[in-house]
Amino acid sequence: MNQPIVESPDAVTLIAGGPCTARDLALALRHAPVLVAADGGADRALALGAEPVAVIGDFDSVSEATQQRLAGRLFPIAEQETTDFDKALRSIAAPFLLAVGVAGGRVDHELAVLSALVRYRAEGGQMPCLLIGAQDVIFAAPPVLDLALVPGDRLSLFPLTQVRGRSLGLHWPIDGLDMAPDGRIGTSNRVSEARVRLEFDQPGMLVILPRARLDAALRGLSA
Repeated sequence: MNQPIVESPDAVTLIAGGPCTARDLALALRHAPVLVAADGGADRALALGAEPVAVIGDFDSVSEATQQRLAGRLFPIAEQETTDFDKALRSIAAPFLLAVGVAGGRVDHELAVLSALVRYRAEGGQMPCLLIGAQDVIFAAPPVLDLALVPGDRLSLFPLTQVRGRSLGLHWPIDGLDMAPDGRIGTSNRVSEARVRLEFDQPGMLVILPRARLDAALRGLSA
């Protein structure tokens, strides 16, 4: 993990340069009031009337005008081996992080973000990080996860490596299944009980819930 650039006792909202509405940002800031931008996300933040406390990235996509306006809050990381989202994620220490502007844009960018999420968890990162999209909340699963949900809720599981798990409270249990991105995946499973428990034998699983279940996801990841 990088030495933190932003250390906060409060949760952090990270805004990237992808699609993000004022409603998306307001939702994130209600839960995570400290705003940090990943590179071109600084332009997006200013356009939505918000100023980040820090901008982290390689600065290949943030405008010169924004750099001048936010001088003193710029933290360049020049290497090109990782994405700006990855750089920012590894440079923040907070109770949890909510990311907006990371879903619904370029597919290659979104896949890179998802890869960074599971790699961060696999390499020992402990800070919960949740992506907020137009319809979904996405996060990397910890080894054990308990969620209070509503029967009938959609719950998708997408492995980015080979993962085996167990479940309670799902319409289609995953016990004993070898899941992999080029094999069995868990799209559009359904919650059958008010309490859901998921267990995984290793990092690499993404959990995808309806956006309306953000609070439930935060409670589960903070337990």
